[in-house]
Amino acid sequence: MGDMTYIKVERDDEVAIVIIDRQDKLNALNADVVQEIGEVFDRLRDDDAVRAVILTGAGEKAFVAGADIGELATMNSMTGVAVSRAGQEVFRAIELFPKPVIAAVGGYALGGGCELALACHIRVASERARFGLPEVGLGIIPGYGGTIRLARLIGLGRAIELTLTGDMLGAEQAQTIGLVSAVTSPDALIDETKALARKITKNGPVAVRLALESMYRAVDTATEDALGFESSAFGLLASTDDMKEGMQAFLEKRKADFKGT
Repeated sequence: MGDMTYIKVERDDEVAIVIIDRQDKLNALNADVVQEIGEVFDRLRDDDAVRAVILTGAGEKAFVAGADIGELATMNSMTGVAVSRAGQEVFRAIELFPKPVIAAVGGYALGGGCELALACHIRVASERARFGLPEVGLGIIPGYGGTIRLARLIGLGRAIELTLTGDMLGAEQAQTIGLVSAVTSPDALIDETKALARKITKNGPVAVRLALESMYRAVDTATEDALGFESSAFGLLASTDDMKEGMQAFLEKRKADFKGT
């Protein structure tokens, strides 16, 4: 992945750490950054050595401070739709990624940066983190899925308030309303996020993938359809080597050795 300009990828055993590195612009999203995020997740999807992904921003100031306003200021109606749809496509791919994606938010996560964190499956924040959707103050709205995902995560009423005021939340308040799962010291952010990732990766990878898929399907489908998928996934897992290994390990009081098959 050495051909990336704005994205770095580090490996720590089965965990990939994806770092957005555009520090001179507080890691702001322009078209090139969004494209590279999409490309790196496409590559990691098929990498069997990776069982979880941590997404973070370089430097101490920002996760992603927002979209590149200089770029957005040149939009017209047609190009605005294209910009929105390009971001939506990449962020949806993250949301539907078959391995857990955890956002490690060490600073500002505003506008498109907040939307990127919302597209991840779990969010961990440092005490310096700040979240917000300030787009209405620029005469636009969140365009990368923020008007949908924030409400689903924290409830419609609170999401309306935050979106229409553009108010910024600190890390502790974000945890209180369910926007983030944990708050850590800045120095411990990545280590704590890795520890959370490994609590997941020790489990059966096929089961993790199907659990994610079942939950996200349930958001968008009728209950009966969602229940049908859940039971099909449950039955499919009963045919895997991982299920046999997990059950046998439990009965033998030992740690399971999952192979992802």
